[in-house]
Amino acid sequence: MPGRGGEGWTKPLPGGDPAHHRDLAAAVAAYEGDPAGAPRWVVAEAARDYPPLLEAGVRLDRCRDLRLSERILARVEGREPPAHVVSADPDAGTLFEREPEPVDGPALLTRLQADWLAQRRRIGAAGLPGLATLLAAESAGGLVAAEMSRAGVPFDRGVHDRLLRDLLGPRPSKGMRPRKLQALADKVTAAFGHQFNPDSTKQVLAAFHAAGVEVKTTHSWELSSIDHPAVEALKTYREHARVWTGFGWNWADAWVGDDDGAEGDMGRFHPVYIIGGADTGRWGSDGGGALQLPHAVREAIRAYPGWKLVAADAAQLEPRLLAAISGDQAMIAATAADDLYTELAPRLGGERSKAKIALISAMYGGTAGDAAQLVQLMRDRFPAAFDRVETAARTGEKGGLVRTWLGRTVPAPSERWWRSLNSEDGTKTSSSRGRFTRNFIVQGTAAEWALVLLALLRRELHDGGLGELVFFLHDEVMVHCPAEHAEAVAAAIERAAAGATATLFGDLPVRIPLRPKIIDSYADAK
Repeated sequence: MPGRGGEGWTKPLPGGDPAHHRDLAAAVAAYEGDPAGAPRWVVAEAARDYPPLLEAGVRLDRCRDLRLSERILARVEGREPPAHVVSADPDAGTLFEREPEPVDGPALLTRLQADWLAQRRRIGAAGLPGLATLLAAESAGGLVAAEMSRAGVPFDRGVHDRLLRDLLGPRPSKGMRPRKLQALADKVTAAFGHQFNPDSTKQVLAAFHAAGVEVKTTHSWELSSIDHPAVEALKTYREHARVWTGFGWNWADAWVGDDDGAEGDMGRFHPVYIIGGADTGRWGSDGGGALQLPHAVREAIRAYPGWKLVAADAAQLEPRLLAAISGDQAMIAATAADDLYTELAPRLGGERSKAKIALISAMYGGTAGDAAQLVQLMRDRFPAAFDRVETAARTGEKGGLVRTWLGRTVPAPSERWWRSLNSEDGTKTSSSRGRFTRNFIVQGTAAEWALVLLALLRRELHDGGLGELVFFLHDEVMVHCPAEHAEAVAAAIERAAAGATATLFGDLPVRIPLRPKIIDSYADAK
């Protein structure tokens, strides 16, 4: 449903089977080419509705995703949206109920229009200046995610197999560990003097306890403090086992598809993204583990012959955004530097590492080691920045709501949370929420900045015919492009970063550098 100006206008479009989607391609082309301006398409759910259009050759320039928008609006209003409901009127039925019979075109159009108009009224009633921008950016994210999932990440299965063989040994028979991984397992059990399953946390802890070593978890940071001959082999085993089970041969069989236009072992890794999978707005993954790709297999993500990858990640994004949302003039001035931590070090402990601890502890509520003293320095040197996160923490501890720069709102506490405040764990419950709301305002604003970046970059890449977005991870983007366009893509990424900063903060002189790097393999990105 396209809509323009005022209350907009609507027109039923073909829908249903793939043949109808092919008919829709012509309709979309006509609307998008209208000299009066491209419409904003209203979709119930881009993750569900856009992929079949992409298969039919349809590209939407922009849209309003009603499901994604409803989740944001409901929390702005202090409530949780039902899992499968978008309609503002709970008695009117919903676009997302899986009905026995398909909804006919006019009825579906009526529901779409009603929900769209209701959301427009609620945006105005919320009184949050950035809310409309946030919904537009979140909806653009839905289009980007669908396009990236369809395009896939260029992936060399031959390189992947070599990496696995070097790390683990030859591909094993079903039910067996790879040879090198088995050797590590044997080394672990030999250090304890008896057999057990090193994949079982319970059995590993029992083995340590039987050896007289008190340990509560098998996390790497805790194991590093233990003096026992099994520790190093166990840490290595766990790292390699994660690669094997999560990103090994079976993973490639399931998630890396063929590409008819590619040569040799080249194919495409097709992950599935969840837009706003975290409460802060950060994305999640619903398949393929794209957001947890270990360094051990990143070399397999490679540009096609004659093409390049252009990868970029934002430098120290969260502390720079803390400077912006707090209006702390001293911190804002420091963002002009390429390395914010080095710039702030003379005022926060004298060393870069201490400046980093001070900033991270202020944002996350850390108090261990030197953190408490360094946070006090943060309070003294940058009071506006410290007060911004401290106020968010105190609000959260009392059950209040905090918002990101554009208006994404933290989930309201549940009834169970309120009841727990009167229990013996009440202090722990309160402080835990305070730590979450402290960082929510920063991490959530970072997610907003990244969404706007994606929207701007997506448009410039398409308009210039430069390349395709193939990967996104929190503050990191990757474009696959012909080698002759790589420099232009790098420049487009830098413009998109500057545009995202200007969209959120106007003329505020905060600097958020994004560093494009032209590479052949994802392993070369860092």
